[in-house]
Amino acid sequence: MKKGRARLSQKKTSWPARVWRWYQERRRRRQKKPPWAVRLLRRRYQLSPKSERILSWIETIVEVGLLFWLIITFVTVRMTVPTGSMIPAVLPGDSFFVDILSYHFRRPTSGSIVVFWFLEELRVTDVRAGSPAAEAGLKKGDYLVAPGRWDIGVGGEPVPSLLTLSRRIAEAQGNKLEFTVLRELSAREAQVITTWVQVPSGAKNLEDLGIEYKARRARYVKRLVAVGGQTVHIAPGGKIYIDGEPSPIFADMTYSRSGVGLRYGIEPTLVPQGHYFVLGDNTLNSYDSRYWGFVPEQEFIGCPFFRVWPFSRFGPMNGYFWSSRF
Repeated sequence: MKKGRARLSQKKTSWPARVWRWYQERRRRRQKKPPWAVRLLRRRYQLSPKSERILSWIETIVEVGLLFWLIITFVTVRMTVPTGSMIPAVLPGDSFFVDILSYHFRRPTSGSIVVFWFLEELRVTDVRAGSPAAEAGLKKGDYLVAPGRWDIGVGGEPVPSLLTLSRRIAEAQGNKLEFTVLRELSAREAQVITTWVQVPSGAKNLEDLGIEYKARRARYVKRLVAVGGQTVHIAPGGKIYIDGEPSPIFADMTYSRSGVGLRYGIEPTLVPQGHYFVLGDNTLNSYDSRYWGFVPEQEFIGCPFFRVWPFSRFGPMNGYFWSSRF
């Protein structure tokens, strides 16, 4: 009789109830499971309850730090703008997050504010004796790139990127390549010197010419105007023309075409394939593609999408979530 009652009791417990009990029991056991650091150290040491709590907090901090690093490295970047080259869209001191994830699947469009790596300084640290660079007279301390110096560079043009420099060296194999450098004569005096380096067959970078160097890059924020294959022209009056037609994107913007050192875009300029032509909105105070040329696509980082400082301008930007791009 007792056995029959036991069987009847089991039949009354439905399978969803049994599954639910199994899930609750499993969850209870997992909640009580100590952190991995505690489980690892328990194998060799006797830990006190206080030590286990401290290790639990350390594990949490490490996990949060790792998650933060993954987000900053592969999803977004936070940066602050120190200059006024993008006034009024971006003011000095503005701080925002940059979308770098979505641009693994799409390309930036004309009119967007973009962030990219720019080569601000390139200084020769050593010249190998007997190398093509030494024979041409290049010396330790020479600058191939210096902040704001549009009058120095390689191949007769400024160098906005190490990628650009490597391409010019590779294209000049078997020929001489022009190097225009800034050489410091004293603490207060410097001189621009031009020389020609014989590029050996197979050379692809500065090291192949016998030059060791120190480079410094910085994140720049500008507005994307034209992409590879397009012809850009800042016409008299400051309006942007793309492929010979006035651009409706920049119809309300006026860009300066006057100033010492401007060499790109003042006349119709073809943007090379795989490159961007960028301008600062505040072109009277912007060191941009008009001076140094084109940004290789490989140097593109992403687009600003959310401003976090100042609080008075807190919110989405640059066309994200229906915000204005200008």
